[in-house]
Amino acid sequence: ESGRSPEGTAMLAALSRSHIARRAGLGRPGTRPAMPKESEMNKDQVITDTRDWVVKAVIGLNLCPFAKAVHVNERIRYVVSDAIEPEQLLKDLARELLALNRADPLEVDTTLLIHPGVLTDFLEFNDFLDAADALVDELELDGILQIADFHPDYQFEGTPVGDIGNYSNRSPYPTLHLLREESITRAVESMPDTAAIFESNLDTLARLGLDGWRQLGLKG
Repeated sequence: ESGRSPEGTAMLAALSRSHIARRAGLGRPGTRPAMPKESEMNKDQVITDTRDWVVKAVIGLNLCPFAKAVHVNERIRYVVSDAIEPEQLLKDLARELLALNRADPLEVDTTLLIHPGVLTDFLEFNDFLDAADALVDELELDGILQIADFHPDYQFEGTPVGDIGNYSNRSPYPTLHLLREESITRAVESMPDTAAIFESNLDTLARLGLDGWRQLGLKG
């Protein structure tokens, strides 16, 4: 089975996807209730919660050394999907992939597609990633764009649900991260040992502990 590597999915700049198998060995985390329907959902709050996570966790804990620049330069596009069914989300994903491909990288380098109303169960979210990758191929964007993934109940293969290492990929809401391959290439070339990022993240999170994570005050 194919999957996303810890080096890639543990940071906002995904690098490759060859080491973590999807589905195999994963326990089922507690199922979270879906968020309210679009008419009741405060999209501004969802974006605020997500941006708070980017600032305090991803950048604040240096889980992704490349995230600060795109954040400071306001090149991250935050989009909240109204989808309550996977088919709706796939349509939103297609729209955002095409929009990112058309956008000037100096204005929008990357997109976070947040979908609070669908795929709140991690294993269902995990299974959806095959359709997401297939869509990239269908739109002829393979080699141009890539999708990384974050979820409130993210769980790496072979780890307990509560393992602190899983928090490197735990976001306030289910989120698909759309990246430019060119940006990933530049990120990889800027660091001599990208694999060390994942190990560093594990060390950081181990020192922080669950209590320290909770003290960040993040939604989740």
